[in-house]
Amino acid sequence: MTPATTFSGRKVALFGLGGSGLSTARALIAGGASVAAWDDGEAGRAKAQAQGVEIVDLTSADWREFSALILSPGVPLTHPEPHWTVARAREAGVEVIGDIELFCRERQAKAPGAPFIAITGTNGKSTTTALIAHLLRSAGKDVQLGGNIGTPILDLEPPSEARIHVIECSSFQIDLTPSLAPSIGILINLTPDHIDRHGTMENYAAVKERLVAGADVALIGVDDAFSHAIGARLTERGREGQRIYPVSAARALDWGFFIEDRKALYREAGHAPEETETLGDLEGARALRGAHNAQNAAFAAAAAWHCGLSCAEIARGLLTYPGLPHRMEEVGRRGRVVFVNDSKATNADAAEKALLSYDDIFWIAGGKAKEGGIEPLRPLFSRIAKAYLIGAAAQDFARTLEGAVTYEQCGTLDVAIARAAEEAALSEAREPVVLLSPACASYDQFANFEARGDAFRLLARELHAHAPIAGETP
Repeated sequence: MTPATTFSGRKVALFGLGGSGLSTARALIAGGASVAAWDDGEAGRAKAQAQGVEIVDLTSADWREFSALILSPGVPLTHPEPHWTVARAREAGVEVIGDIELFCRERQAKAPGAPFIAITGTNGKSTTTALIAHLLRSAGKDVQLGGNIGTPILDLEPPSEARIHVIECSSFQIDLTPSLAPSIGILINLTPDHIDRHGTMENYAAVKERLVAGADVALIGVDDAFSHAIGARLTERGREGQRIYPVSAARALDWGFFIEDRKALYREAGHAPEETETLGDLEGARALRGAHNAQNAAFAAAAAWHCGLSCAEIARGLLTYPGLPHRMEEVGRRGRVVFVNDSKATNADAAEKALLSYDDIFWIAGGKAKEGGIEPLRPLFSRIAKAYLIGAAAQDFARTLEGAVTYEQCGTLDVAIARAAEEAALSEAREPVVLLSPACASYDQFANFEARGDAFRLLARELHAHAPIAGETP
């Protein structure tokens, strides 16, 4: 835990008692603050009370007593309208902040030189964050990984100059972190997202910009117009002491970090092409297939380089990265057949990344359909050897595939994986792939995408352990 000592002896309001809210309450109490916590849900209040957190009905509280409102990031700060607690806090002149702000203040008070890598972007945040942590740990560094990925930031060990915090930040979290000033700030990319919570794309981009604007070293993507403009604006502003580097996976750069021929490269400004450093080769990195993962790898290699890792250490780390669960996760092999769990692909846009990353695909798709179905994937149908359809979307998907892809109605995941494995083993392809990338939500047959992916992983391992390969003697 990181005790939040900067509010020691003061009273704070806290709203939202989910995972990060409870973590924040514990950290504030450990740091000597008096916490008045509330949640609209009775279950959240009961759970917090059982952990010794004081429950106070903030609807009738005297807000002049509070030094701050600590707001959970899932609670609206500005759009579609400020939450009622935000309105009450502002009326009383009380600042509204989040758990990452508490960490930043603790770092500034106790260990201002502590390494702190903050990562944001519309897509790829979690993979880039996990990959950076993996590279650093592989090189023997003391790493704390969390934020918007996995562990709430205040449940991590405290900042120190011998410890590197690698923190994924959502736009909601950045919005609640006015003093965000990481040693390395990463902005991967920007596409329209969460407009309902930020009002406009411009507002959304402005929130994301704050993460790199306050960084000592800013690594900024140049493969989309919004991120490119942010990099140009910060470069022109030229804050003293700040170093800004462009990062691209789409093209070679005159200088900066980029991917070319599946290699992660760095070229210093003003240096000739022959002076380019090779940080690592993605060719053998099975968990980093696809253009989207090349972008993630470019940023991770850049961050690791700035943390002092050698090219050899970065290269080894890229090759040994296991990937995130449920995101193009290789979960087993059966002869030539590879089983890939991409259960996190709950819409066509997400499934597209997996379909672009493999050939000879025996595709398991279906579930609770999202708007638009799989029609946007039509340009990739030639990569699919056969589709195995499950769940509520099966009939709709069959109509889209008709005449373009051979398909089979399987109903459930266990039937689909058995049929896909059997037919993939008979394929003449060098490395056929049984791919679960459903392009659908899971809740017609599973509680969530994790449960669906866990079921696929278990079924794949059972096939690997018990079933003979086609053409071989059991």
